[in-house]
Amino acid sequence: MLQYKPIADHNTVSLDGVSAQALSDTIGAIYDCALDPHQWPDACRSISDLCESSAGGICVHDMKHTQNDQLFVFGYQTEFLEKLGSHYMQSPMAEADIVSNIGDVRALSMNPSDLLGTRFFRDVLKPFGIQDIIWFPALRTAGRMASMHASRRVNVEHYQKRDIDLFRLLAPHVSRALAISDALDIRTLNSEILERTLDALVAGVFLTAGDGRVVYMNAAAERQIRTGNSIRIINNRLSPIDRAARAALSRAIEQAGSDDVDIDMTAYSLAIPDAQGTGYVATVLPVQSGRRRSTVAPFAASCAVFMQDPVQAPLMPGEAFARLHQLTGSELRVLLALAQGLGGKEAADMLGISEPTVRTHLKHIFSKTGTSRQTKLLQLLHNSTPPIRAPQRTVL
Repeated sequence: MLQYKPIADHNTVSLDGVSAQALSDTIGAIYDCALDPHQWPDACRSISDLCESSAGGICVHDMKHTQNDQLFVFGYQTEFLEKLGSHYMQSPMAEADIVSNIGDVRALSMNPSDLLGTRFFRDVLKPFGIQDIIWFPALRTAGRMASMHASRRVNVEHYQKRDIDLFRLLAPHVSRALAISDALDIRTLNSEILERTLDALVAGVFLTAGDGRVVYMNAAAERQIRTGNSIRIINNRLSPIDRAARAALSRAIEQAGSDDVDIDMTAYSLAIPDAQGTGYVATVLPVQSGRRRSTVAPFAASCAVFMQDPVQAPLMPGEAFARLHQLTGSELRVLLALAQGLGGKEAADMLGISEPTVRTHLKHIFSKTGTSRQTKLLQLLHNSTPPIRAPQRTVL
């Protein structure tokens, strides 16, 4: 029989077999994670220890890309996590989470008759000696959900009411801590704002894990993969069509994702050609540690690959470039006309001014930008071009 009793100075309860101090320390550790997500591995272990579990952690389910990323996990074999990720959408957990509320605790053993005969049990759990998983949805945002879980192996009994009640007791605290981290845009989960920002880039952005798996693609990267002229994804890894490029990219990603990589190493660029003599220029950048790691850690990435199409023309800098160099509106109009490849006469005709006026504006622009030749001026403008695509307009 479960016995609940108040803990002095804390708005929580104690479970039989769990000391008040252990429960209080664990809840405190959970809230410490809100401001320092690096502490989640220890907090996950503490929670799992309280319910006598051999493995556990936090999982992010990306419904948009049908992806399952394990964060802060311990006690699992890599092969099991890969199997769990590929079979998650067909698992009893996914089915339950569709209708579950945040904090609803479930265990696979609650419905043993619905589990033992399933392919999920036969192909995913049984080969790795796992007989029961307990979990709850802890945070839900657009397109993805995070859950905390723990598991027991076959030589331990299934989760009992005591364990489920313990998880129910801790679930609100875990959910609040994750919500705080997500609101503060700290490294706990995929950031919706970061994802929207990356989707605005002209360059394809691929983030890969240490083993080369692609864990995130922005919108431009997805378009590049769908086209399939230069780059594809095979076995969840980037695979250029060109054999030499495939080997070179694989080496670059492996080097960038190694544990002993120098985070300040110069970015490595290579060609990703297609059969028509065009293609992409790829830049590989390590994100294993340091400040760069804090930016992309929500995607559990150790390497970033930027895939740029040299032919694509992004948005011209316009007003920002004019403000930087104190150009007048008339001078900027002349500069943008010349940037389109027009000569002085064509620019004058398009703008409705005389050719001498174009030359006068150009002279002033040279003086303000510290250039003396049109090629240098246009190069300066090109170097100031933002890496984003002009918004698409629907013509009715």
